[in-house]
Amino acid sequence: MATKTYLVSVKGISPYSQSKHYEEPKHDKESSADYEARTWRLRMHTNEAGNVVIPPMQFKKCLEDAAKYLSISIPGKGKATYTKHFKAGVMVVDETPLPIKAEDVKAEWLFVPSDGIAGSGKRVKKCFGVIPSWKAKVPFIILDETITMPVLKQHLDEAGSLIGIGRFRPRNGGFYGRFTVEKIEEQK
Repeated sequence: MATKTYLVSVKGISPYSQSKHYEEPKHDKESSADYEARTWRLRMHTNEAGNVVIPPMQFKKCLEDAAKYLSISIPGKGKATYTKHFKAGVMVVDETPLPIKAEDVKAEWLFVPSDGIAGSGKRVKKCFGVIPSWKAKVPFIILDETITMPVLKQHLDEAGSLIGIGRFRPRNGGFYGRFTVEKIEEQK
């Protein structure tokens, strides 16, 4: 079984936002609003240079969810679908840096459930970073030869449209994190 790596160039067609969990102690006598205003950028994944990065599992899980959602049958394999092949046979191992520093990301203040569960009761003001336009080059490692370049492209196209990445993505009822595939290049 030959491993292939494809460099996939994607372009965001909706804003991208993250909601990473973080723990930062409150300052003495700091209000919840002041704490939120001071720490909201910690919800973004960043590298050592301070750039926002997309964690590899966001693209991996996006593609897996698309395969499960589509349930496309493998030609000549009866009712077998590509789902398990995408789950076990695809890896994204490198974070994808974006050309924007966390300190330059604009804030989006929202009134959200305090426990993160929609309709659960008490709501609080939280702030999330939003990147209005974005592009990325993502290396996908294909370990399963059942996944050909056309099959990968078809699933990525649907993943970008129907599943998305990050906070408030279509898979979770939102519209952020959608993307189109601009190019797929096999790496030698």
